Amino acid sequence: MLENINSPEDLKKLNILEEQKLAEEIRKYILEIVAKNGGHLASNLGVVELTLALHNVFDFKKDKIVWDVGHQTYVHKILTGRREQLKTLRTLNGIAGFPKTNESPYDFFNTGHSSTSISAALGMARARDLKQENYSVLAVIGDGAMTGGMALEALNDVGYSKTKMTIILNDNEMSISPNIGGLNMLLSKLRTKKMYTRSNVIVKKRISKIPVIGKPIVKMVQTVKRSIKQLIIPKMFFEDIGFTYLGPVDGHNLEELQSILTLSKQIDNPVLIHVLTKKGKGYEIAEKNPDKFHATGPFDIETGKSKKEKGKDYSKVFGDKLVELAKENEKIVAITASMKDGTGLTAFSKAFPNRFFDIGIAEQHALGLAAGMAIDGMIPVVPIYSSFYQRAYDQVIHDIALQNLPVIMCVDRAGIVGADGETHQGTLDMAFFRLVPNLTILAPKDFQELKDMLAFAVELKKPVVIRYPRGGEDKEPFEKHEEIKEGKAEILKEGKDISIFTIGKTVARGIKIAKKLQNINVDAEVMNVRFLKPLDVATLKTSIEKTKKVITLEDGTIINGLGTAIKEMIIENHLEDIEMKAYAYPDEFIRHGSVEELEKIYHLDEAYIVEDIQRLMRLNVNEEHKNEEGIIDKHVEKLEEENTSHSQEESLMV
Repeated sequence: MLENINSPEDLKKLNILEEQKLAEEIRKYILEIVAKNGGHLASNLGVVELTLALHNVFDFKKDKIVWDVGHQTYVHKILTGRREQLKTLRTLNGIAGFPKTNESPYDFFNTGHSSTSISAALGMARARDLKQENYSVLAVIGDGAMTGGMALEALNDVGYSKTKMTIILNDNEMSISPNIGGLNMLLSKLRTKKMYTRSNVIVKKRISKIPVIGKPIVKMVQTVKRSIKQLIIPKMFFEDIGFTYLGPVDGHNLEELQSILTLSKQIDNPVLIHVLTKKGKGYEIAEKNPDKFHATGPFDIETGKSKKEKGKDYSKVFGDKLVELAKENEKIVAITASMKDGTGLTAFSKAFPNRFFDIGIAEQHALGLAAGMAIDGMIPVVPIYSSFYQRAYDQVIHDIALQNLPVIMCVDRAGIVGADGETHQGTLDMAFFRLVPNLTILAPKDFQELKDMLAFAVELKKPVVIRYPRGGEDKEPFEKHEEIKEGKAEILKEGKDISIFTIGKTVARGIKIAKKLQNINVDAEVMNVRFLKPLDVATLKTSIEKTKKVITLEDGTIINGLGTAIKEMIIENHLEDIEMKAYAYPDEFIRHGSVEELEKIYHLDEAYIVEDIQRLMRLNVNEEHKNEEGIIDKHVEKLEEENTSHSQEESLMV
């Protein structure tokens, strides 16, 4: 079946039994690809029938659909002519794991963060009405994403406006971690309606078998049940705010789904269809462990075990140290936005359940809550992924920094994260945090320094940002760890020819570069800046005046990070005849690919920087050394050629 599906038109030719067989094949296909490439598995297995039904009932050559978060669109991509491309999932120049408007005309809106779909879809529907056009607009949103304030704001607007559009509430009782909160309780009550519908299935089958009177009795019971439903739930939340509520419907029953979707097209006001699905559907290991298989690296299908053994990472080190500190200080509390496991707070939640708060996917609320707790004497620690901190920027400024409150904001997944691409790369946090008064901003060079910085932050009694990357520390250990003192950098190696200023993850690279420069008689001074803010001006200035040549290394954007801070310092201190170059990611959104591939493409790998420093030092580049080190000129050219080819393919596809 799957080999014959090259567009939604091919799907519409199938009967219901053929669609069911296709659903099985799609699950197997996705499972094989994600097991090899990694990706979001459980959510995609859970929406197979829903996606088939949507493409069967609607015509997305004219109708439009917005997928909230977008990590559940693998089936959508398969059905819209990207079946073979899915084999390149999350690889450099391959297909993205999220909707991309430049990838297909069937992707109408880029998504990657939660709770945005209803707003975007409403915008499309209003644009349609202003243009006096006629087509359907849909938003597919999970129950976890419904806890986001933006989703609730949009629901309020849609219901009040009476704009014709359809919201599919994909209710699998999970976001990444199990859902919590009042909205989840509401959905649980609505689910009982479905449970009530199922309650007499066995009885119905048995009664139907009774000769003559069996079927009439079943019909009578069904009539009574429908009446009882209306009495039990006469006015539901969604209907009260202006929606026609349909469901709950079994999200794995194609006939029911297609029937209810067809019905929704006939309604002229906002419609909300409540669909019940199971994360990981069809793959028992994922069904039992949906959180583990929300996003996964390559794994063995038979066992579900990762092909790459996971070692200790920054998130785990952070979580363990926080437990240790919390045992000594009862004021420490931890707050997560539905990312307990991902941010390393599982151990804390077990050790201190009364001091642990999972507030759902609601980063703005998380920071506002932290501010309220801090002003009353607590020490809130809030680990959130870098790209998700963007969602709570106003709270950082208005609620925390303005009042100078002791909230510890831990920025997980800082820098490049790789395969998830533009929406998840953590390259902007240093830039936007550096703009905010009263913030102290640090980045550790390794696990030990993260522990030291966390302990320092607890005692500082000021708002602190600690940023650290995804994954583990560098394999080569550092020889020294000076005490963390406010605004104080650490000199790791003294030198006279050039100053290498670096921070966080890139400190290890700075040391390696210095060692290679030593082989060609360049004596580099390496500085672990530690504090992006406040900057250790005195120590850095002394080094610059000595060497007159400076490079900066960082895993953030070139704008307003470490490089910008050093340039400003040079100007403000009237330092003259200084040669400087900053190595950072350019002012653009960074595509998906492995971290190593992206570093080479953007000239941030060790080999390229060594060669570039030689040019800066006006030394002859050693061709033999260049070959040995695998300088990436040719490699980059090849990658850029592939990228150009890929861009041309995208243009042709569009």
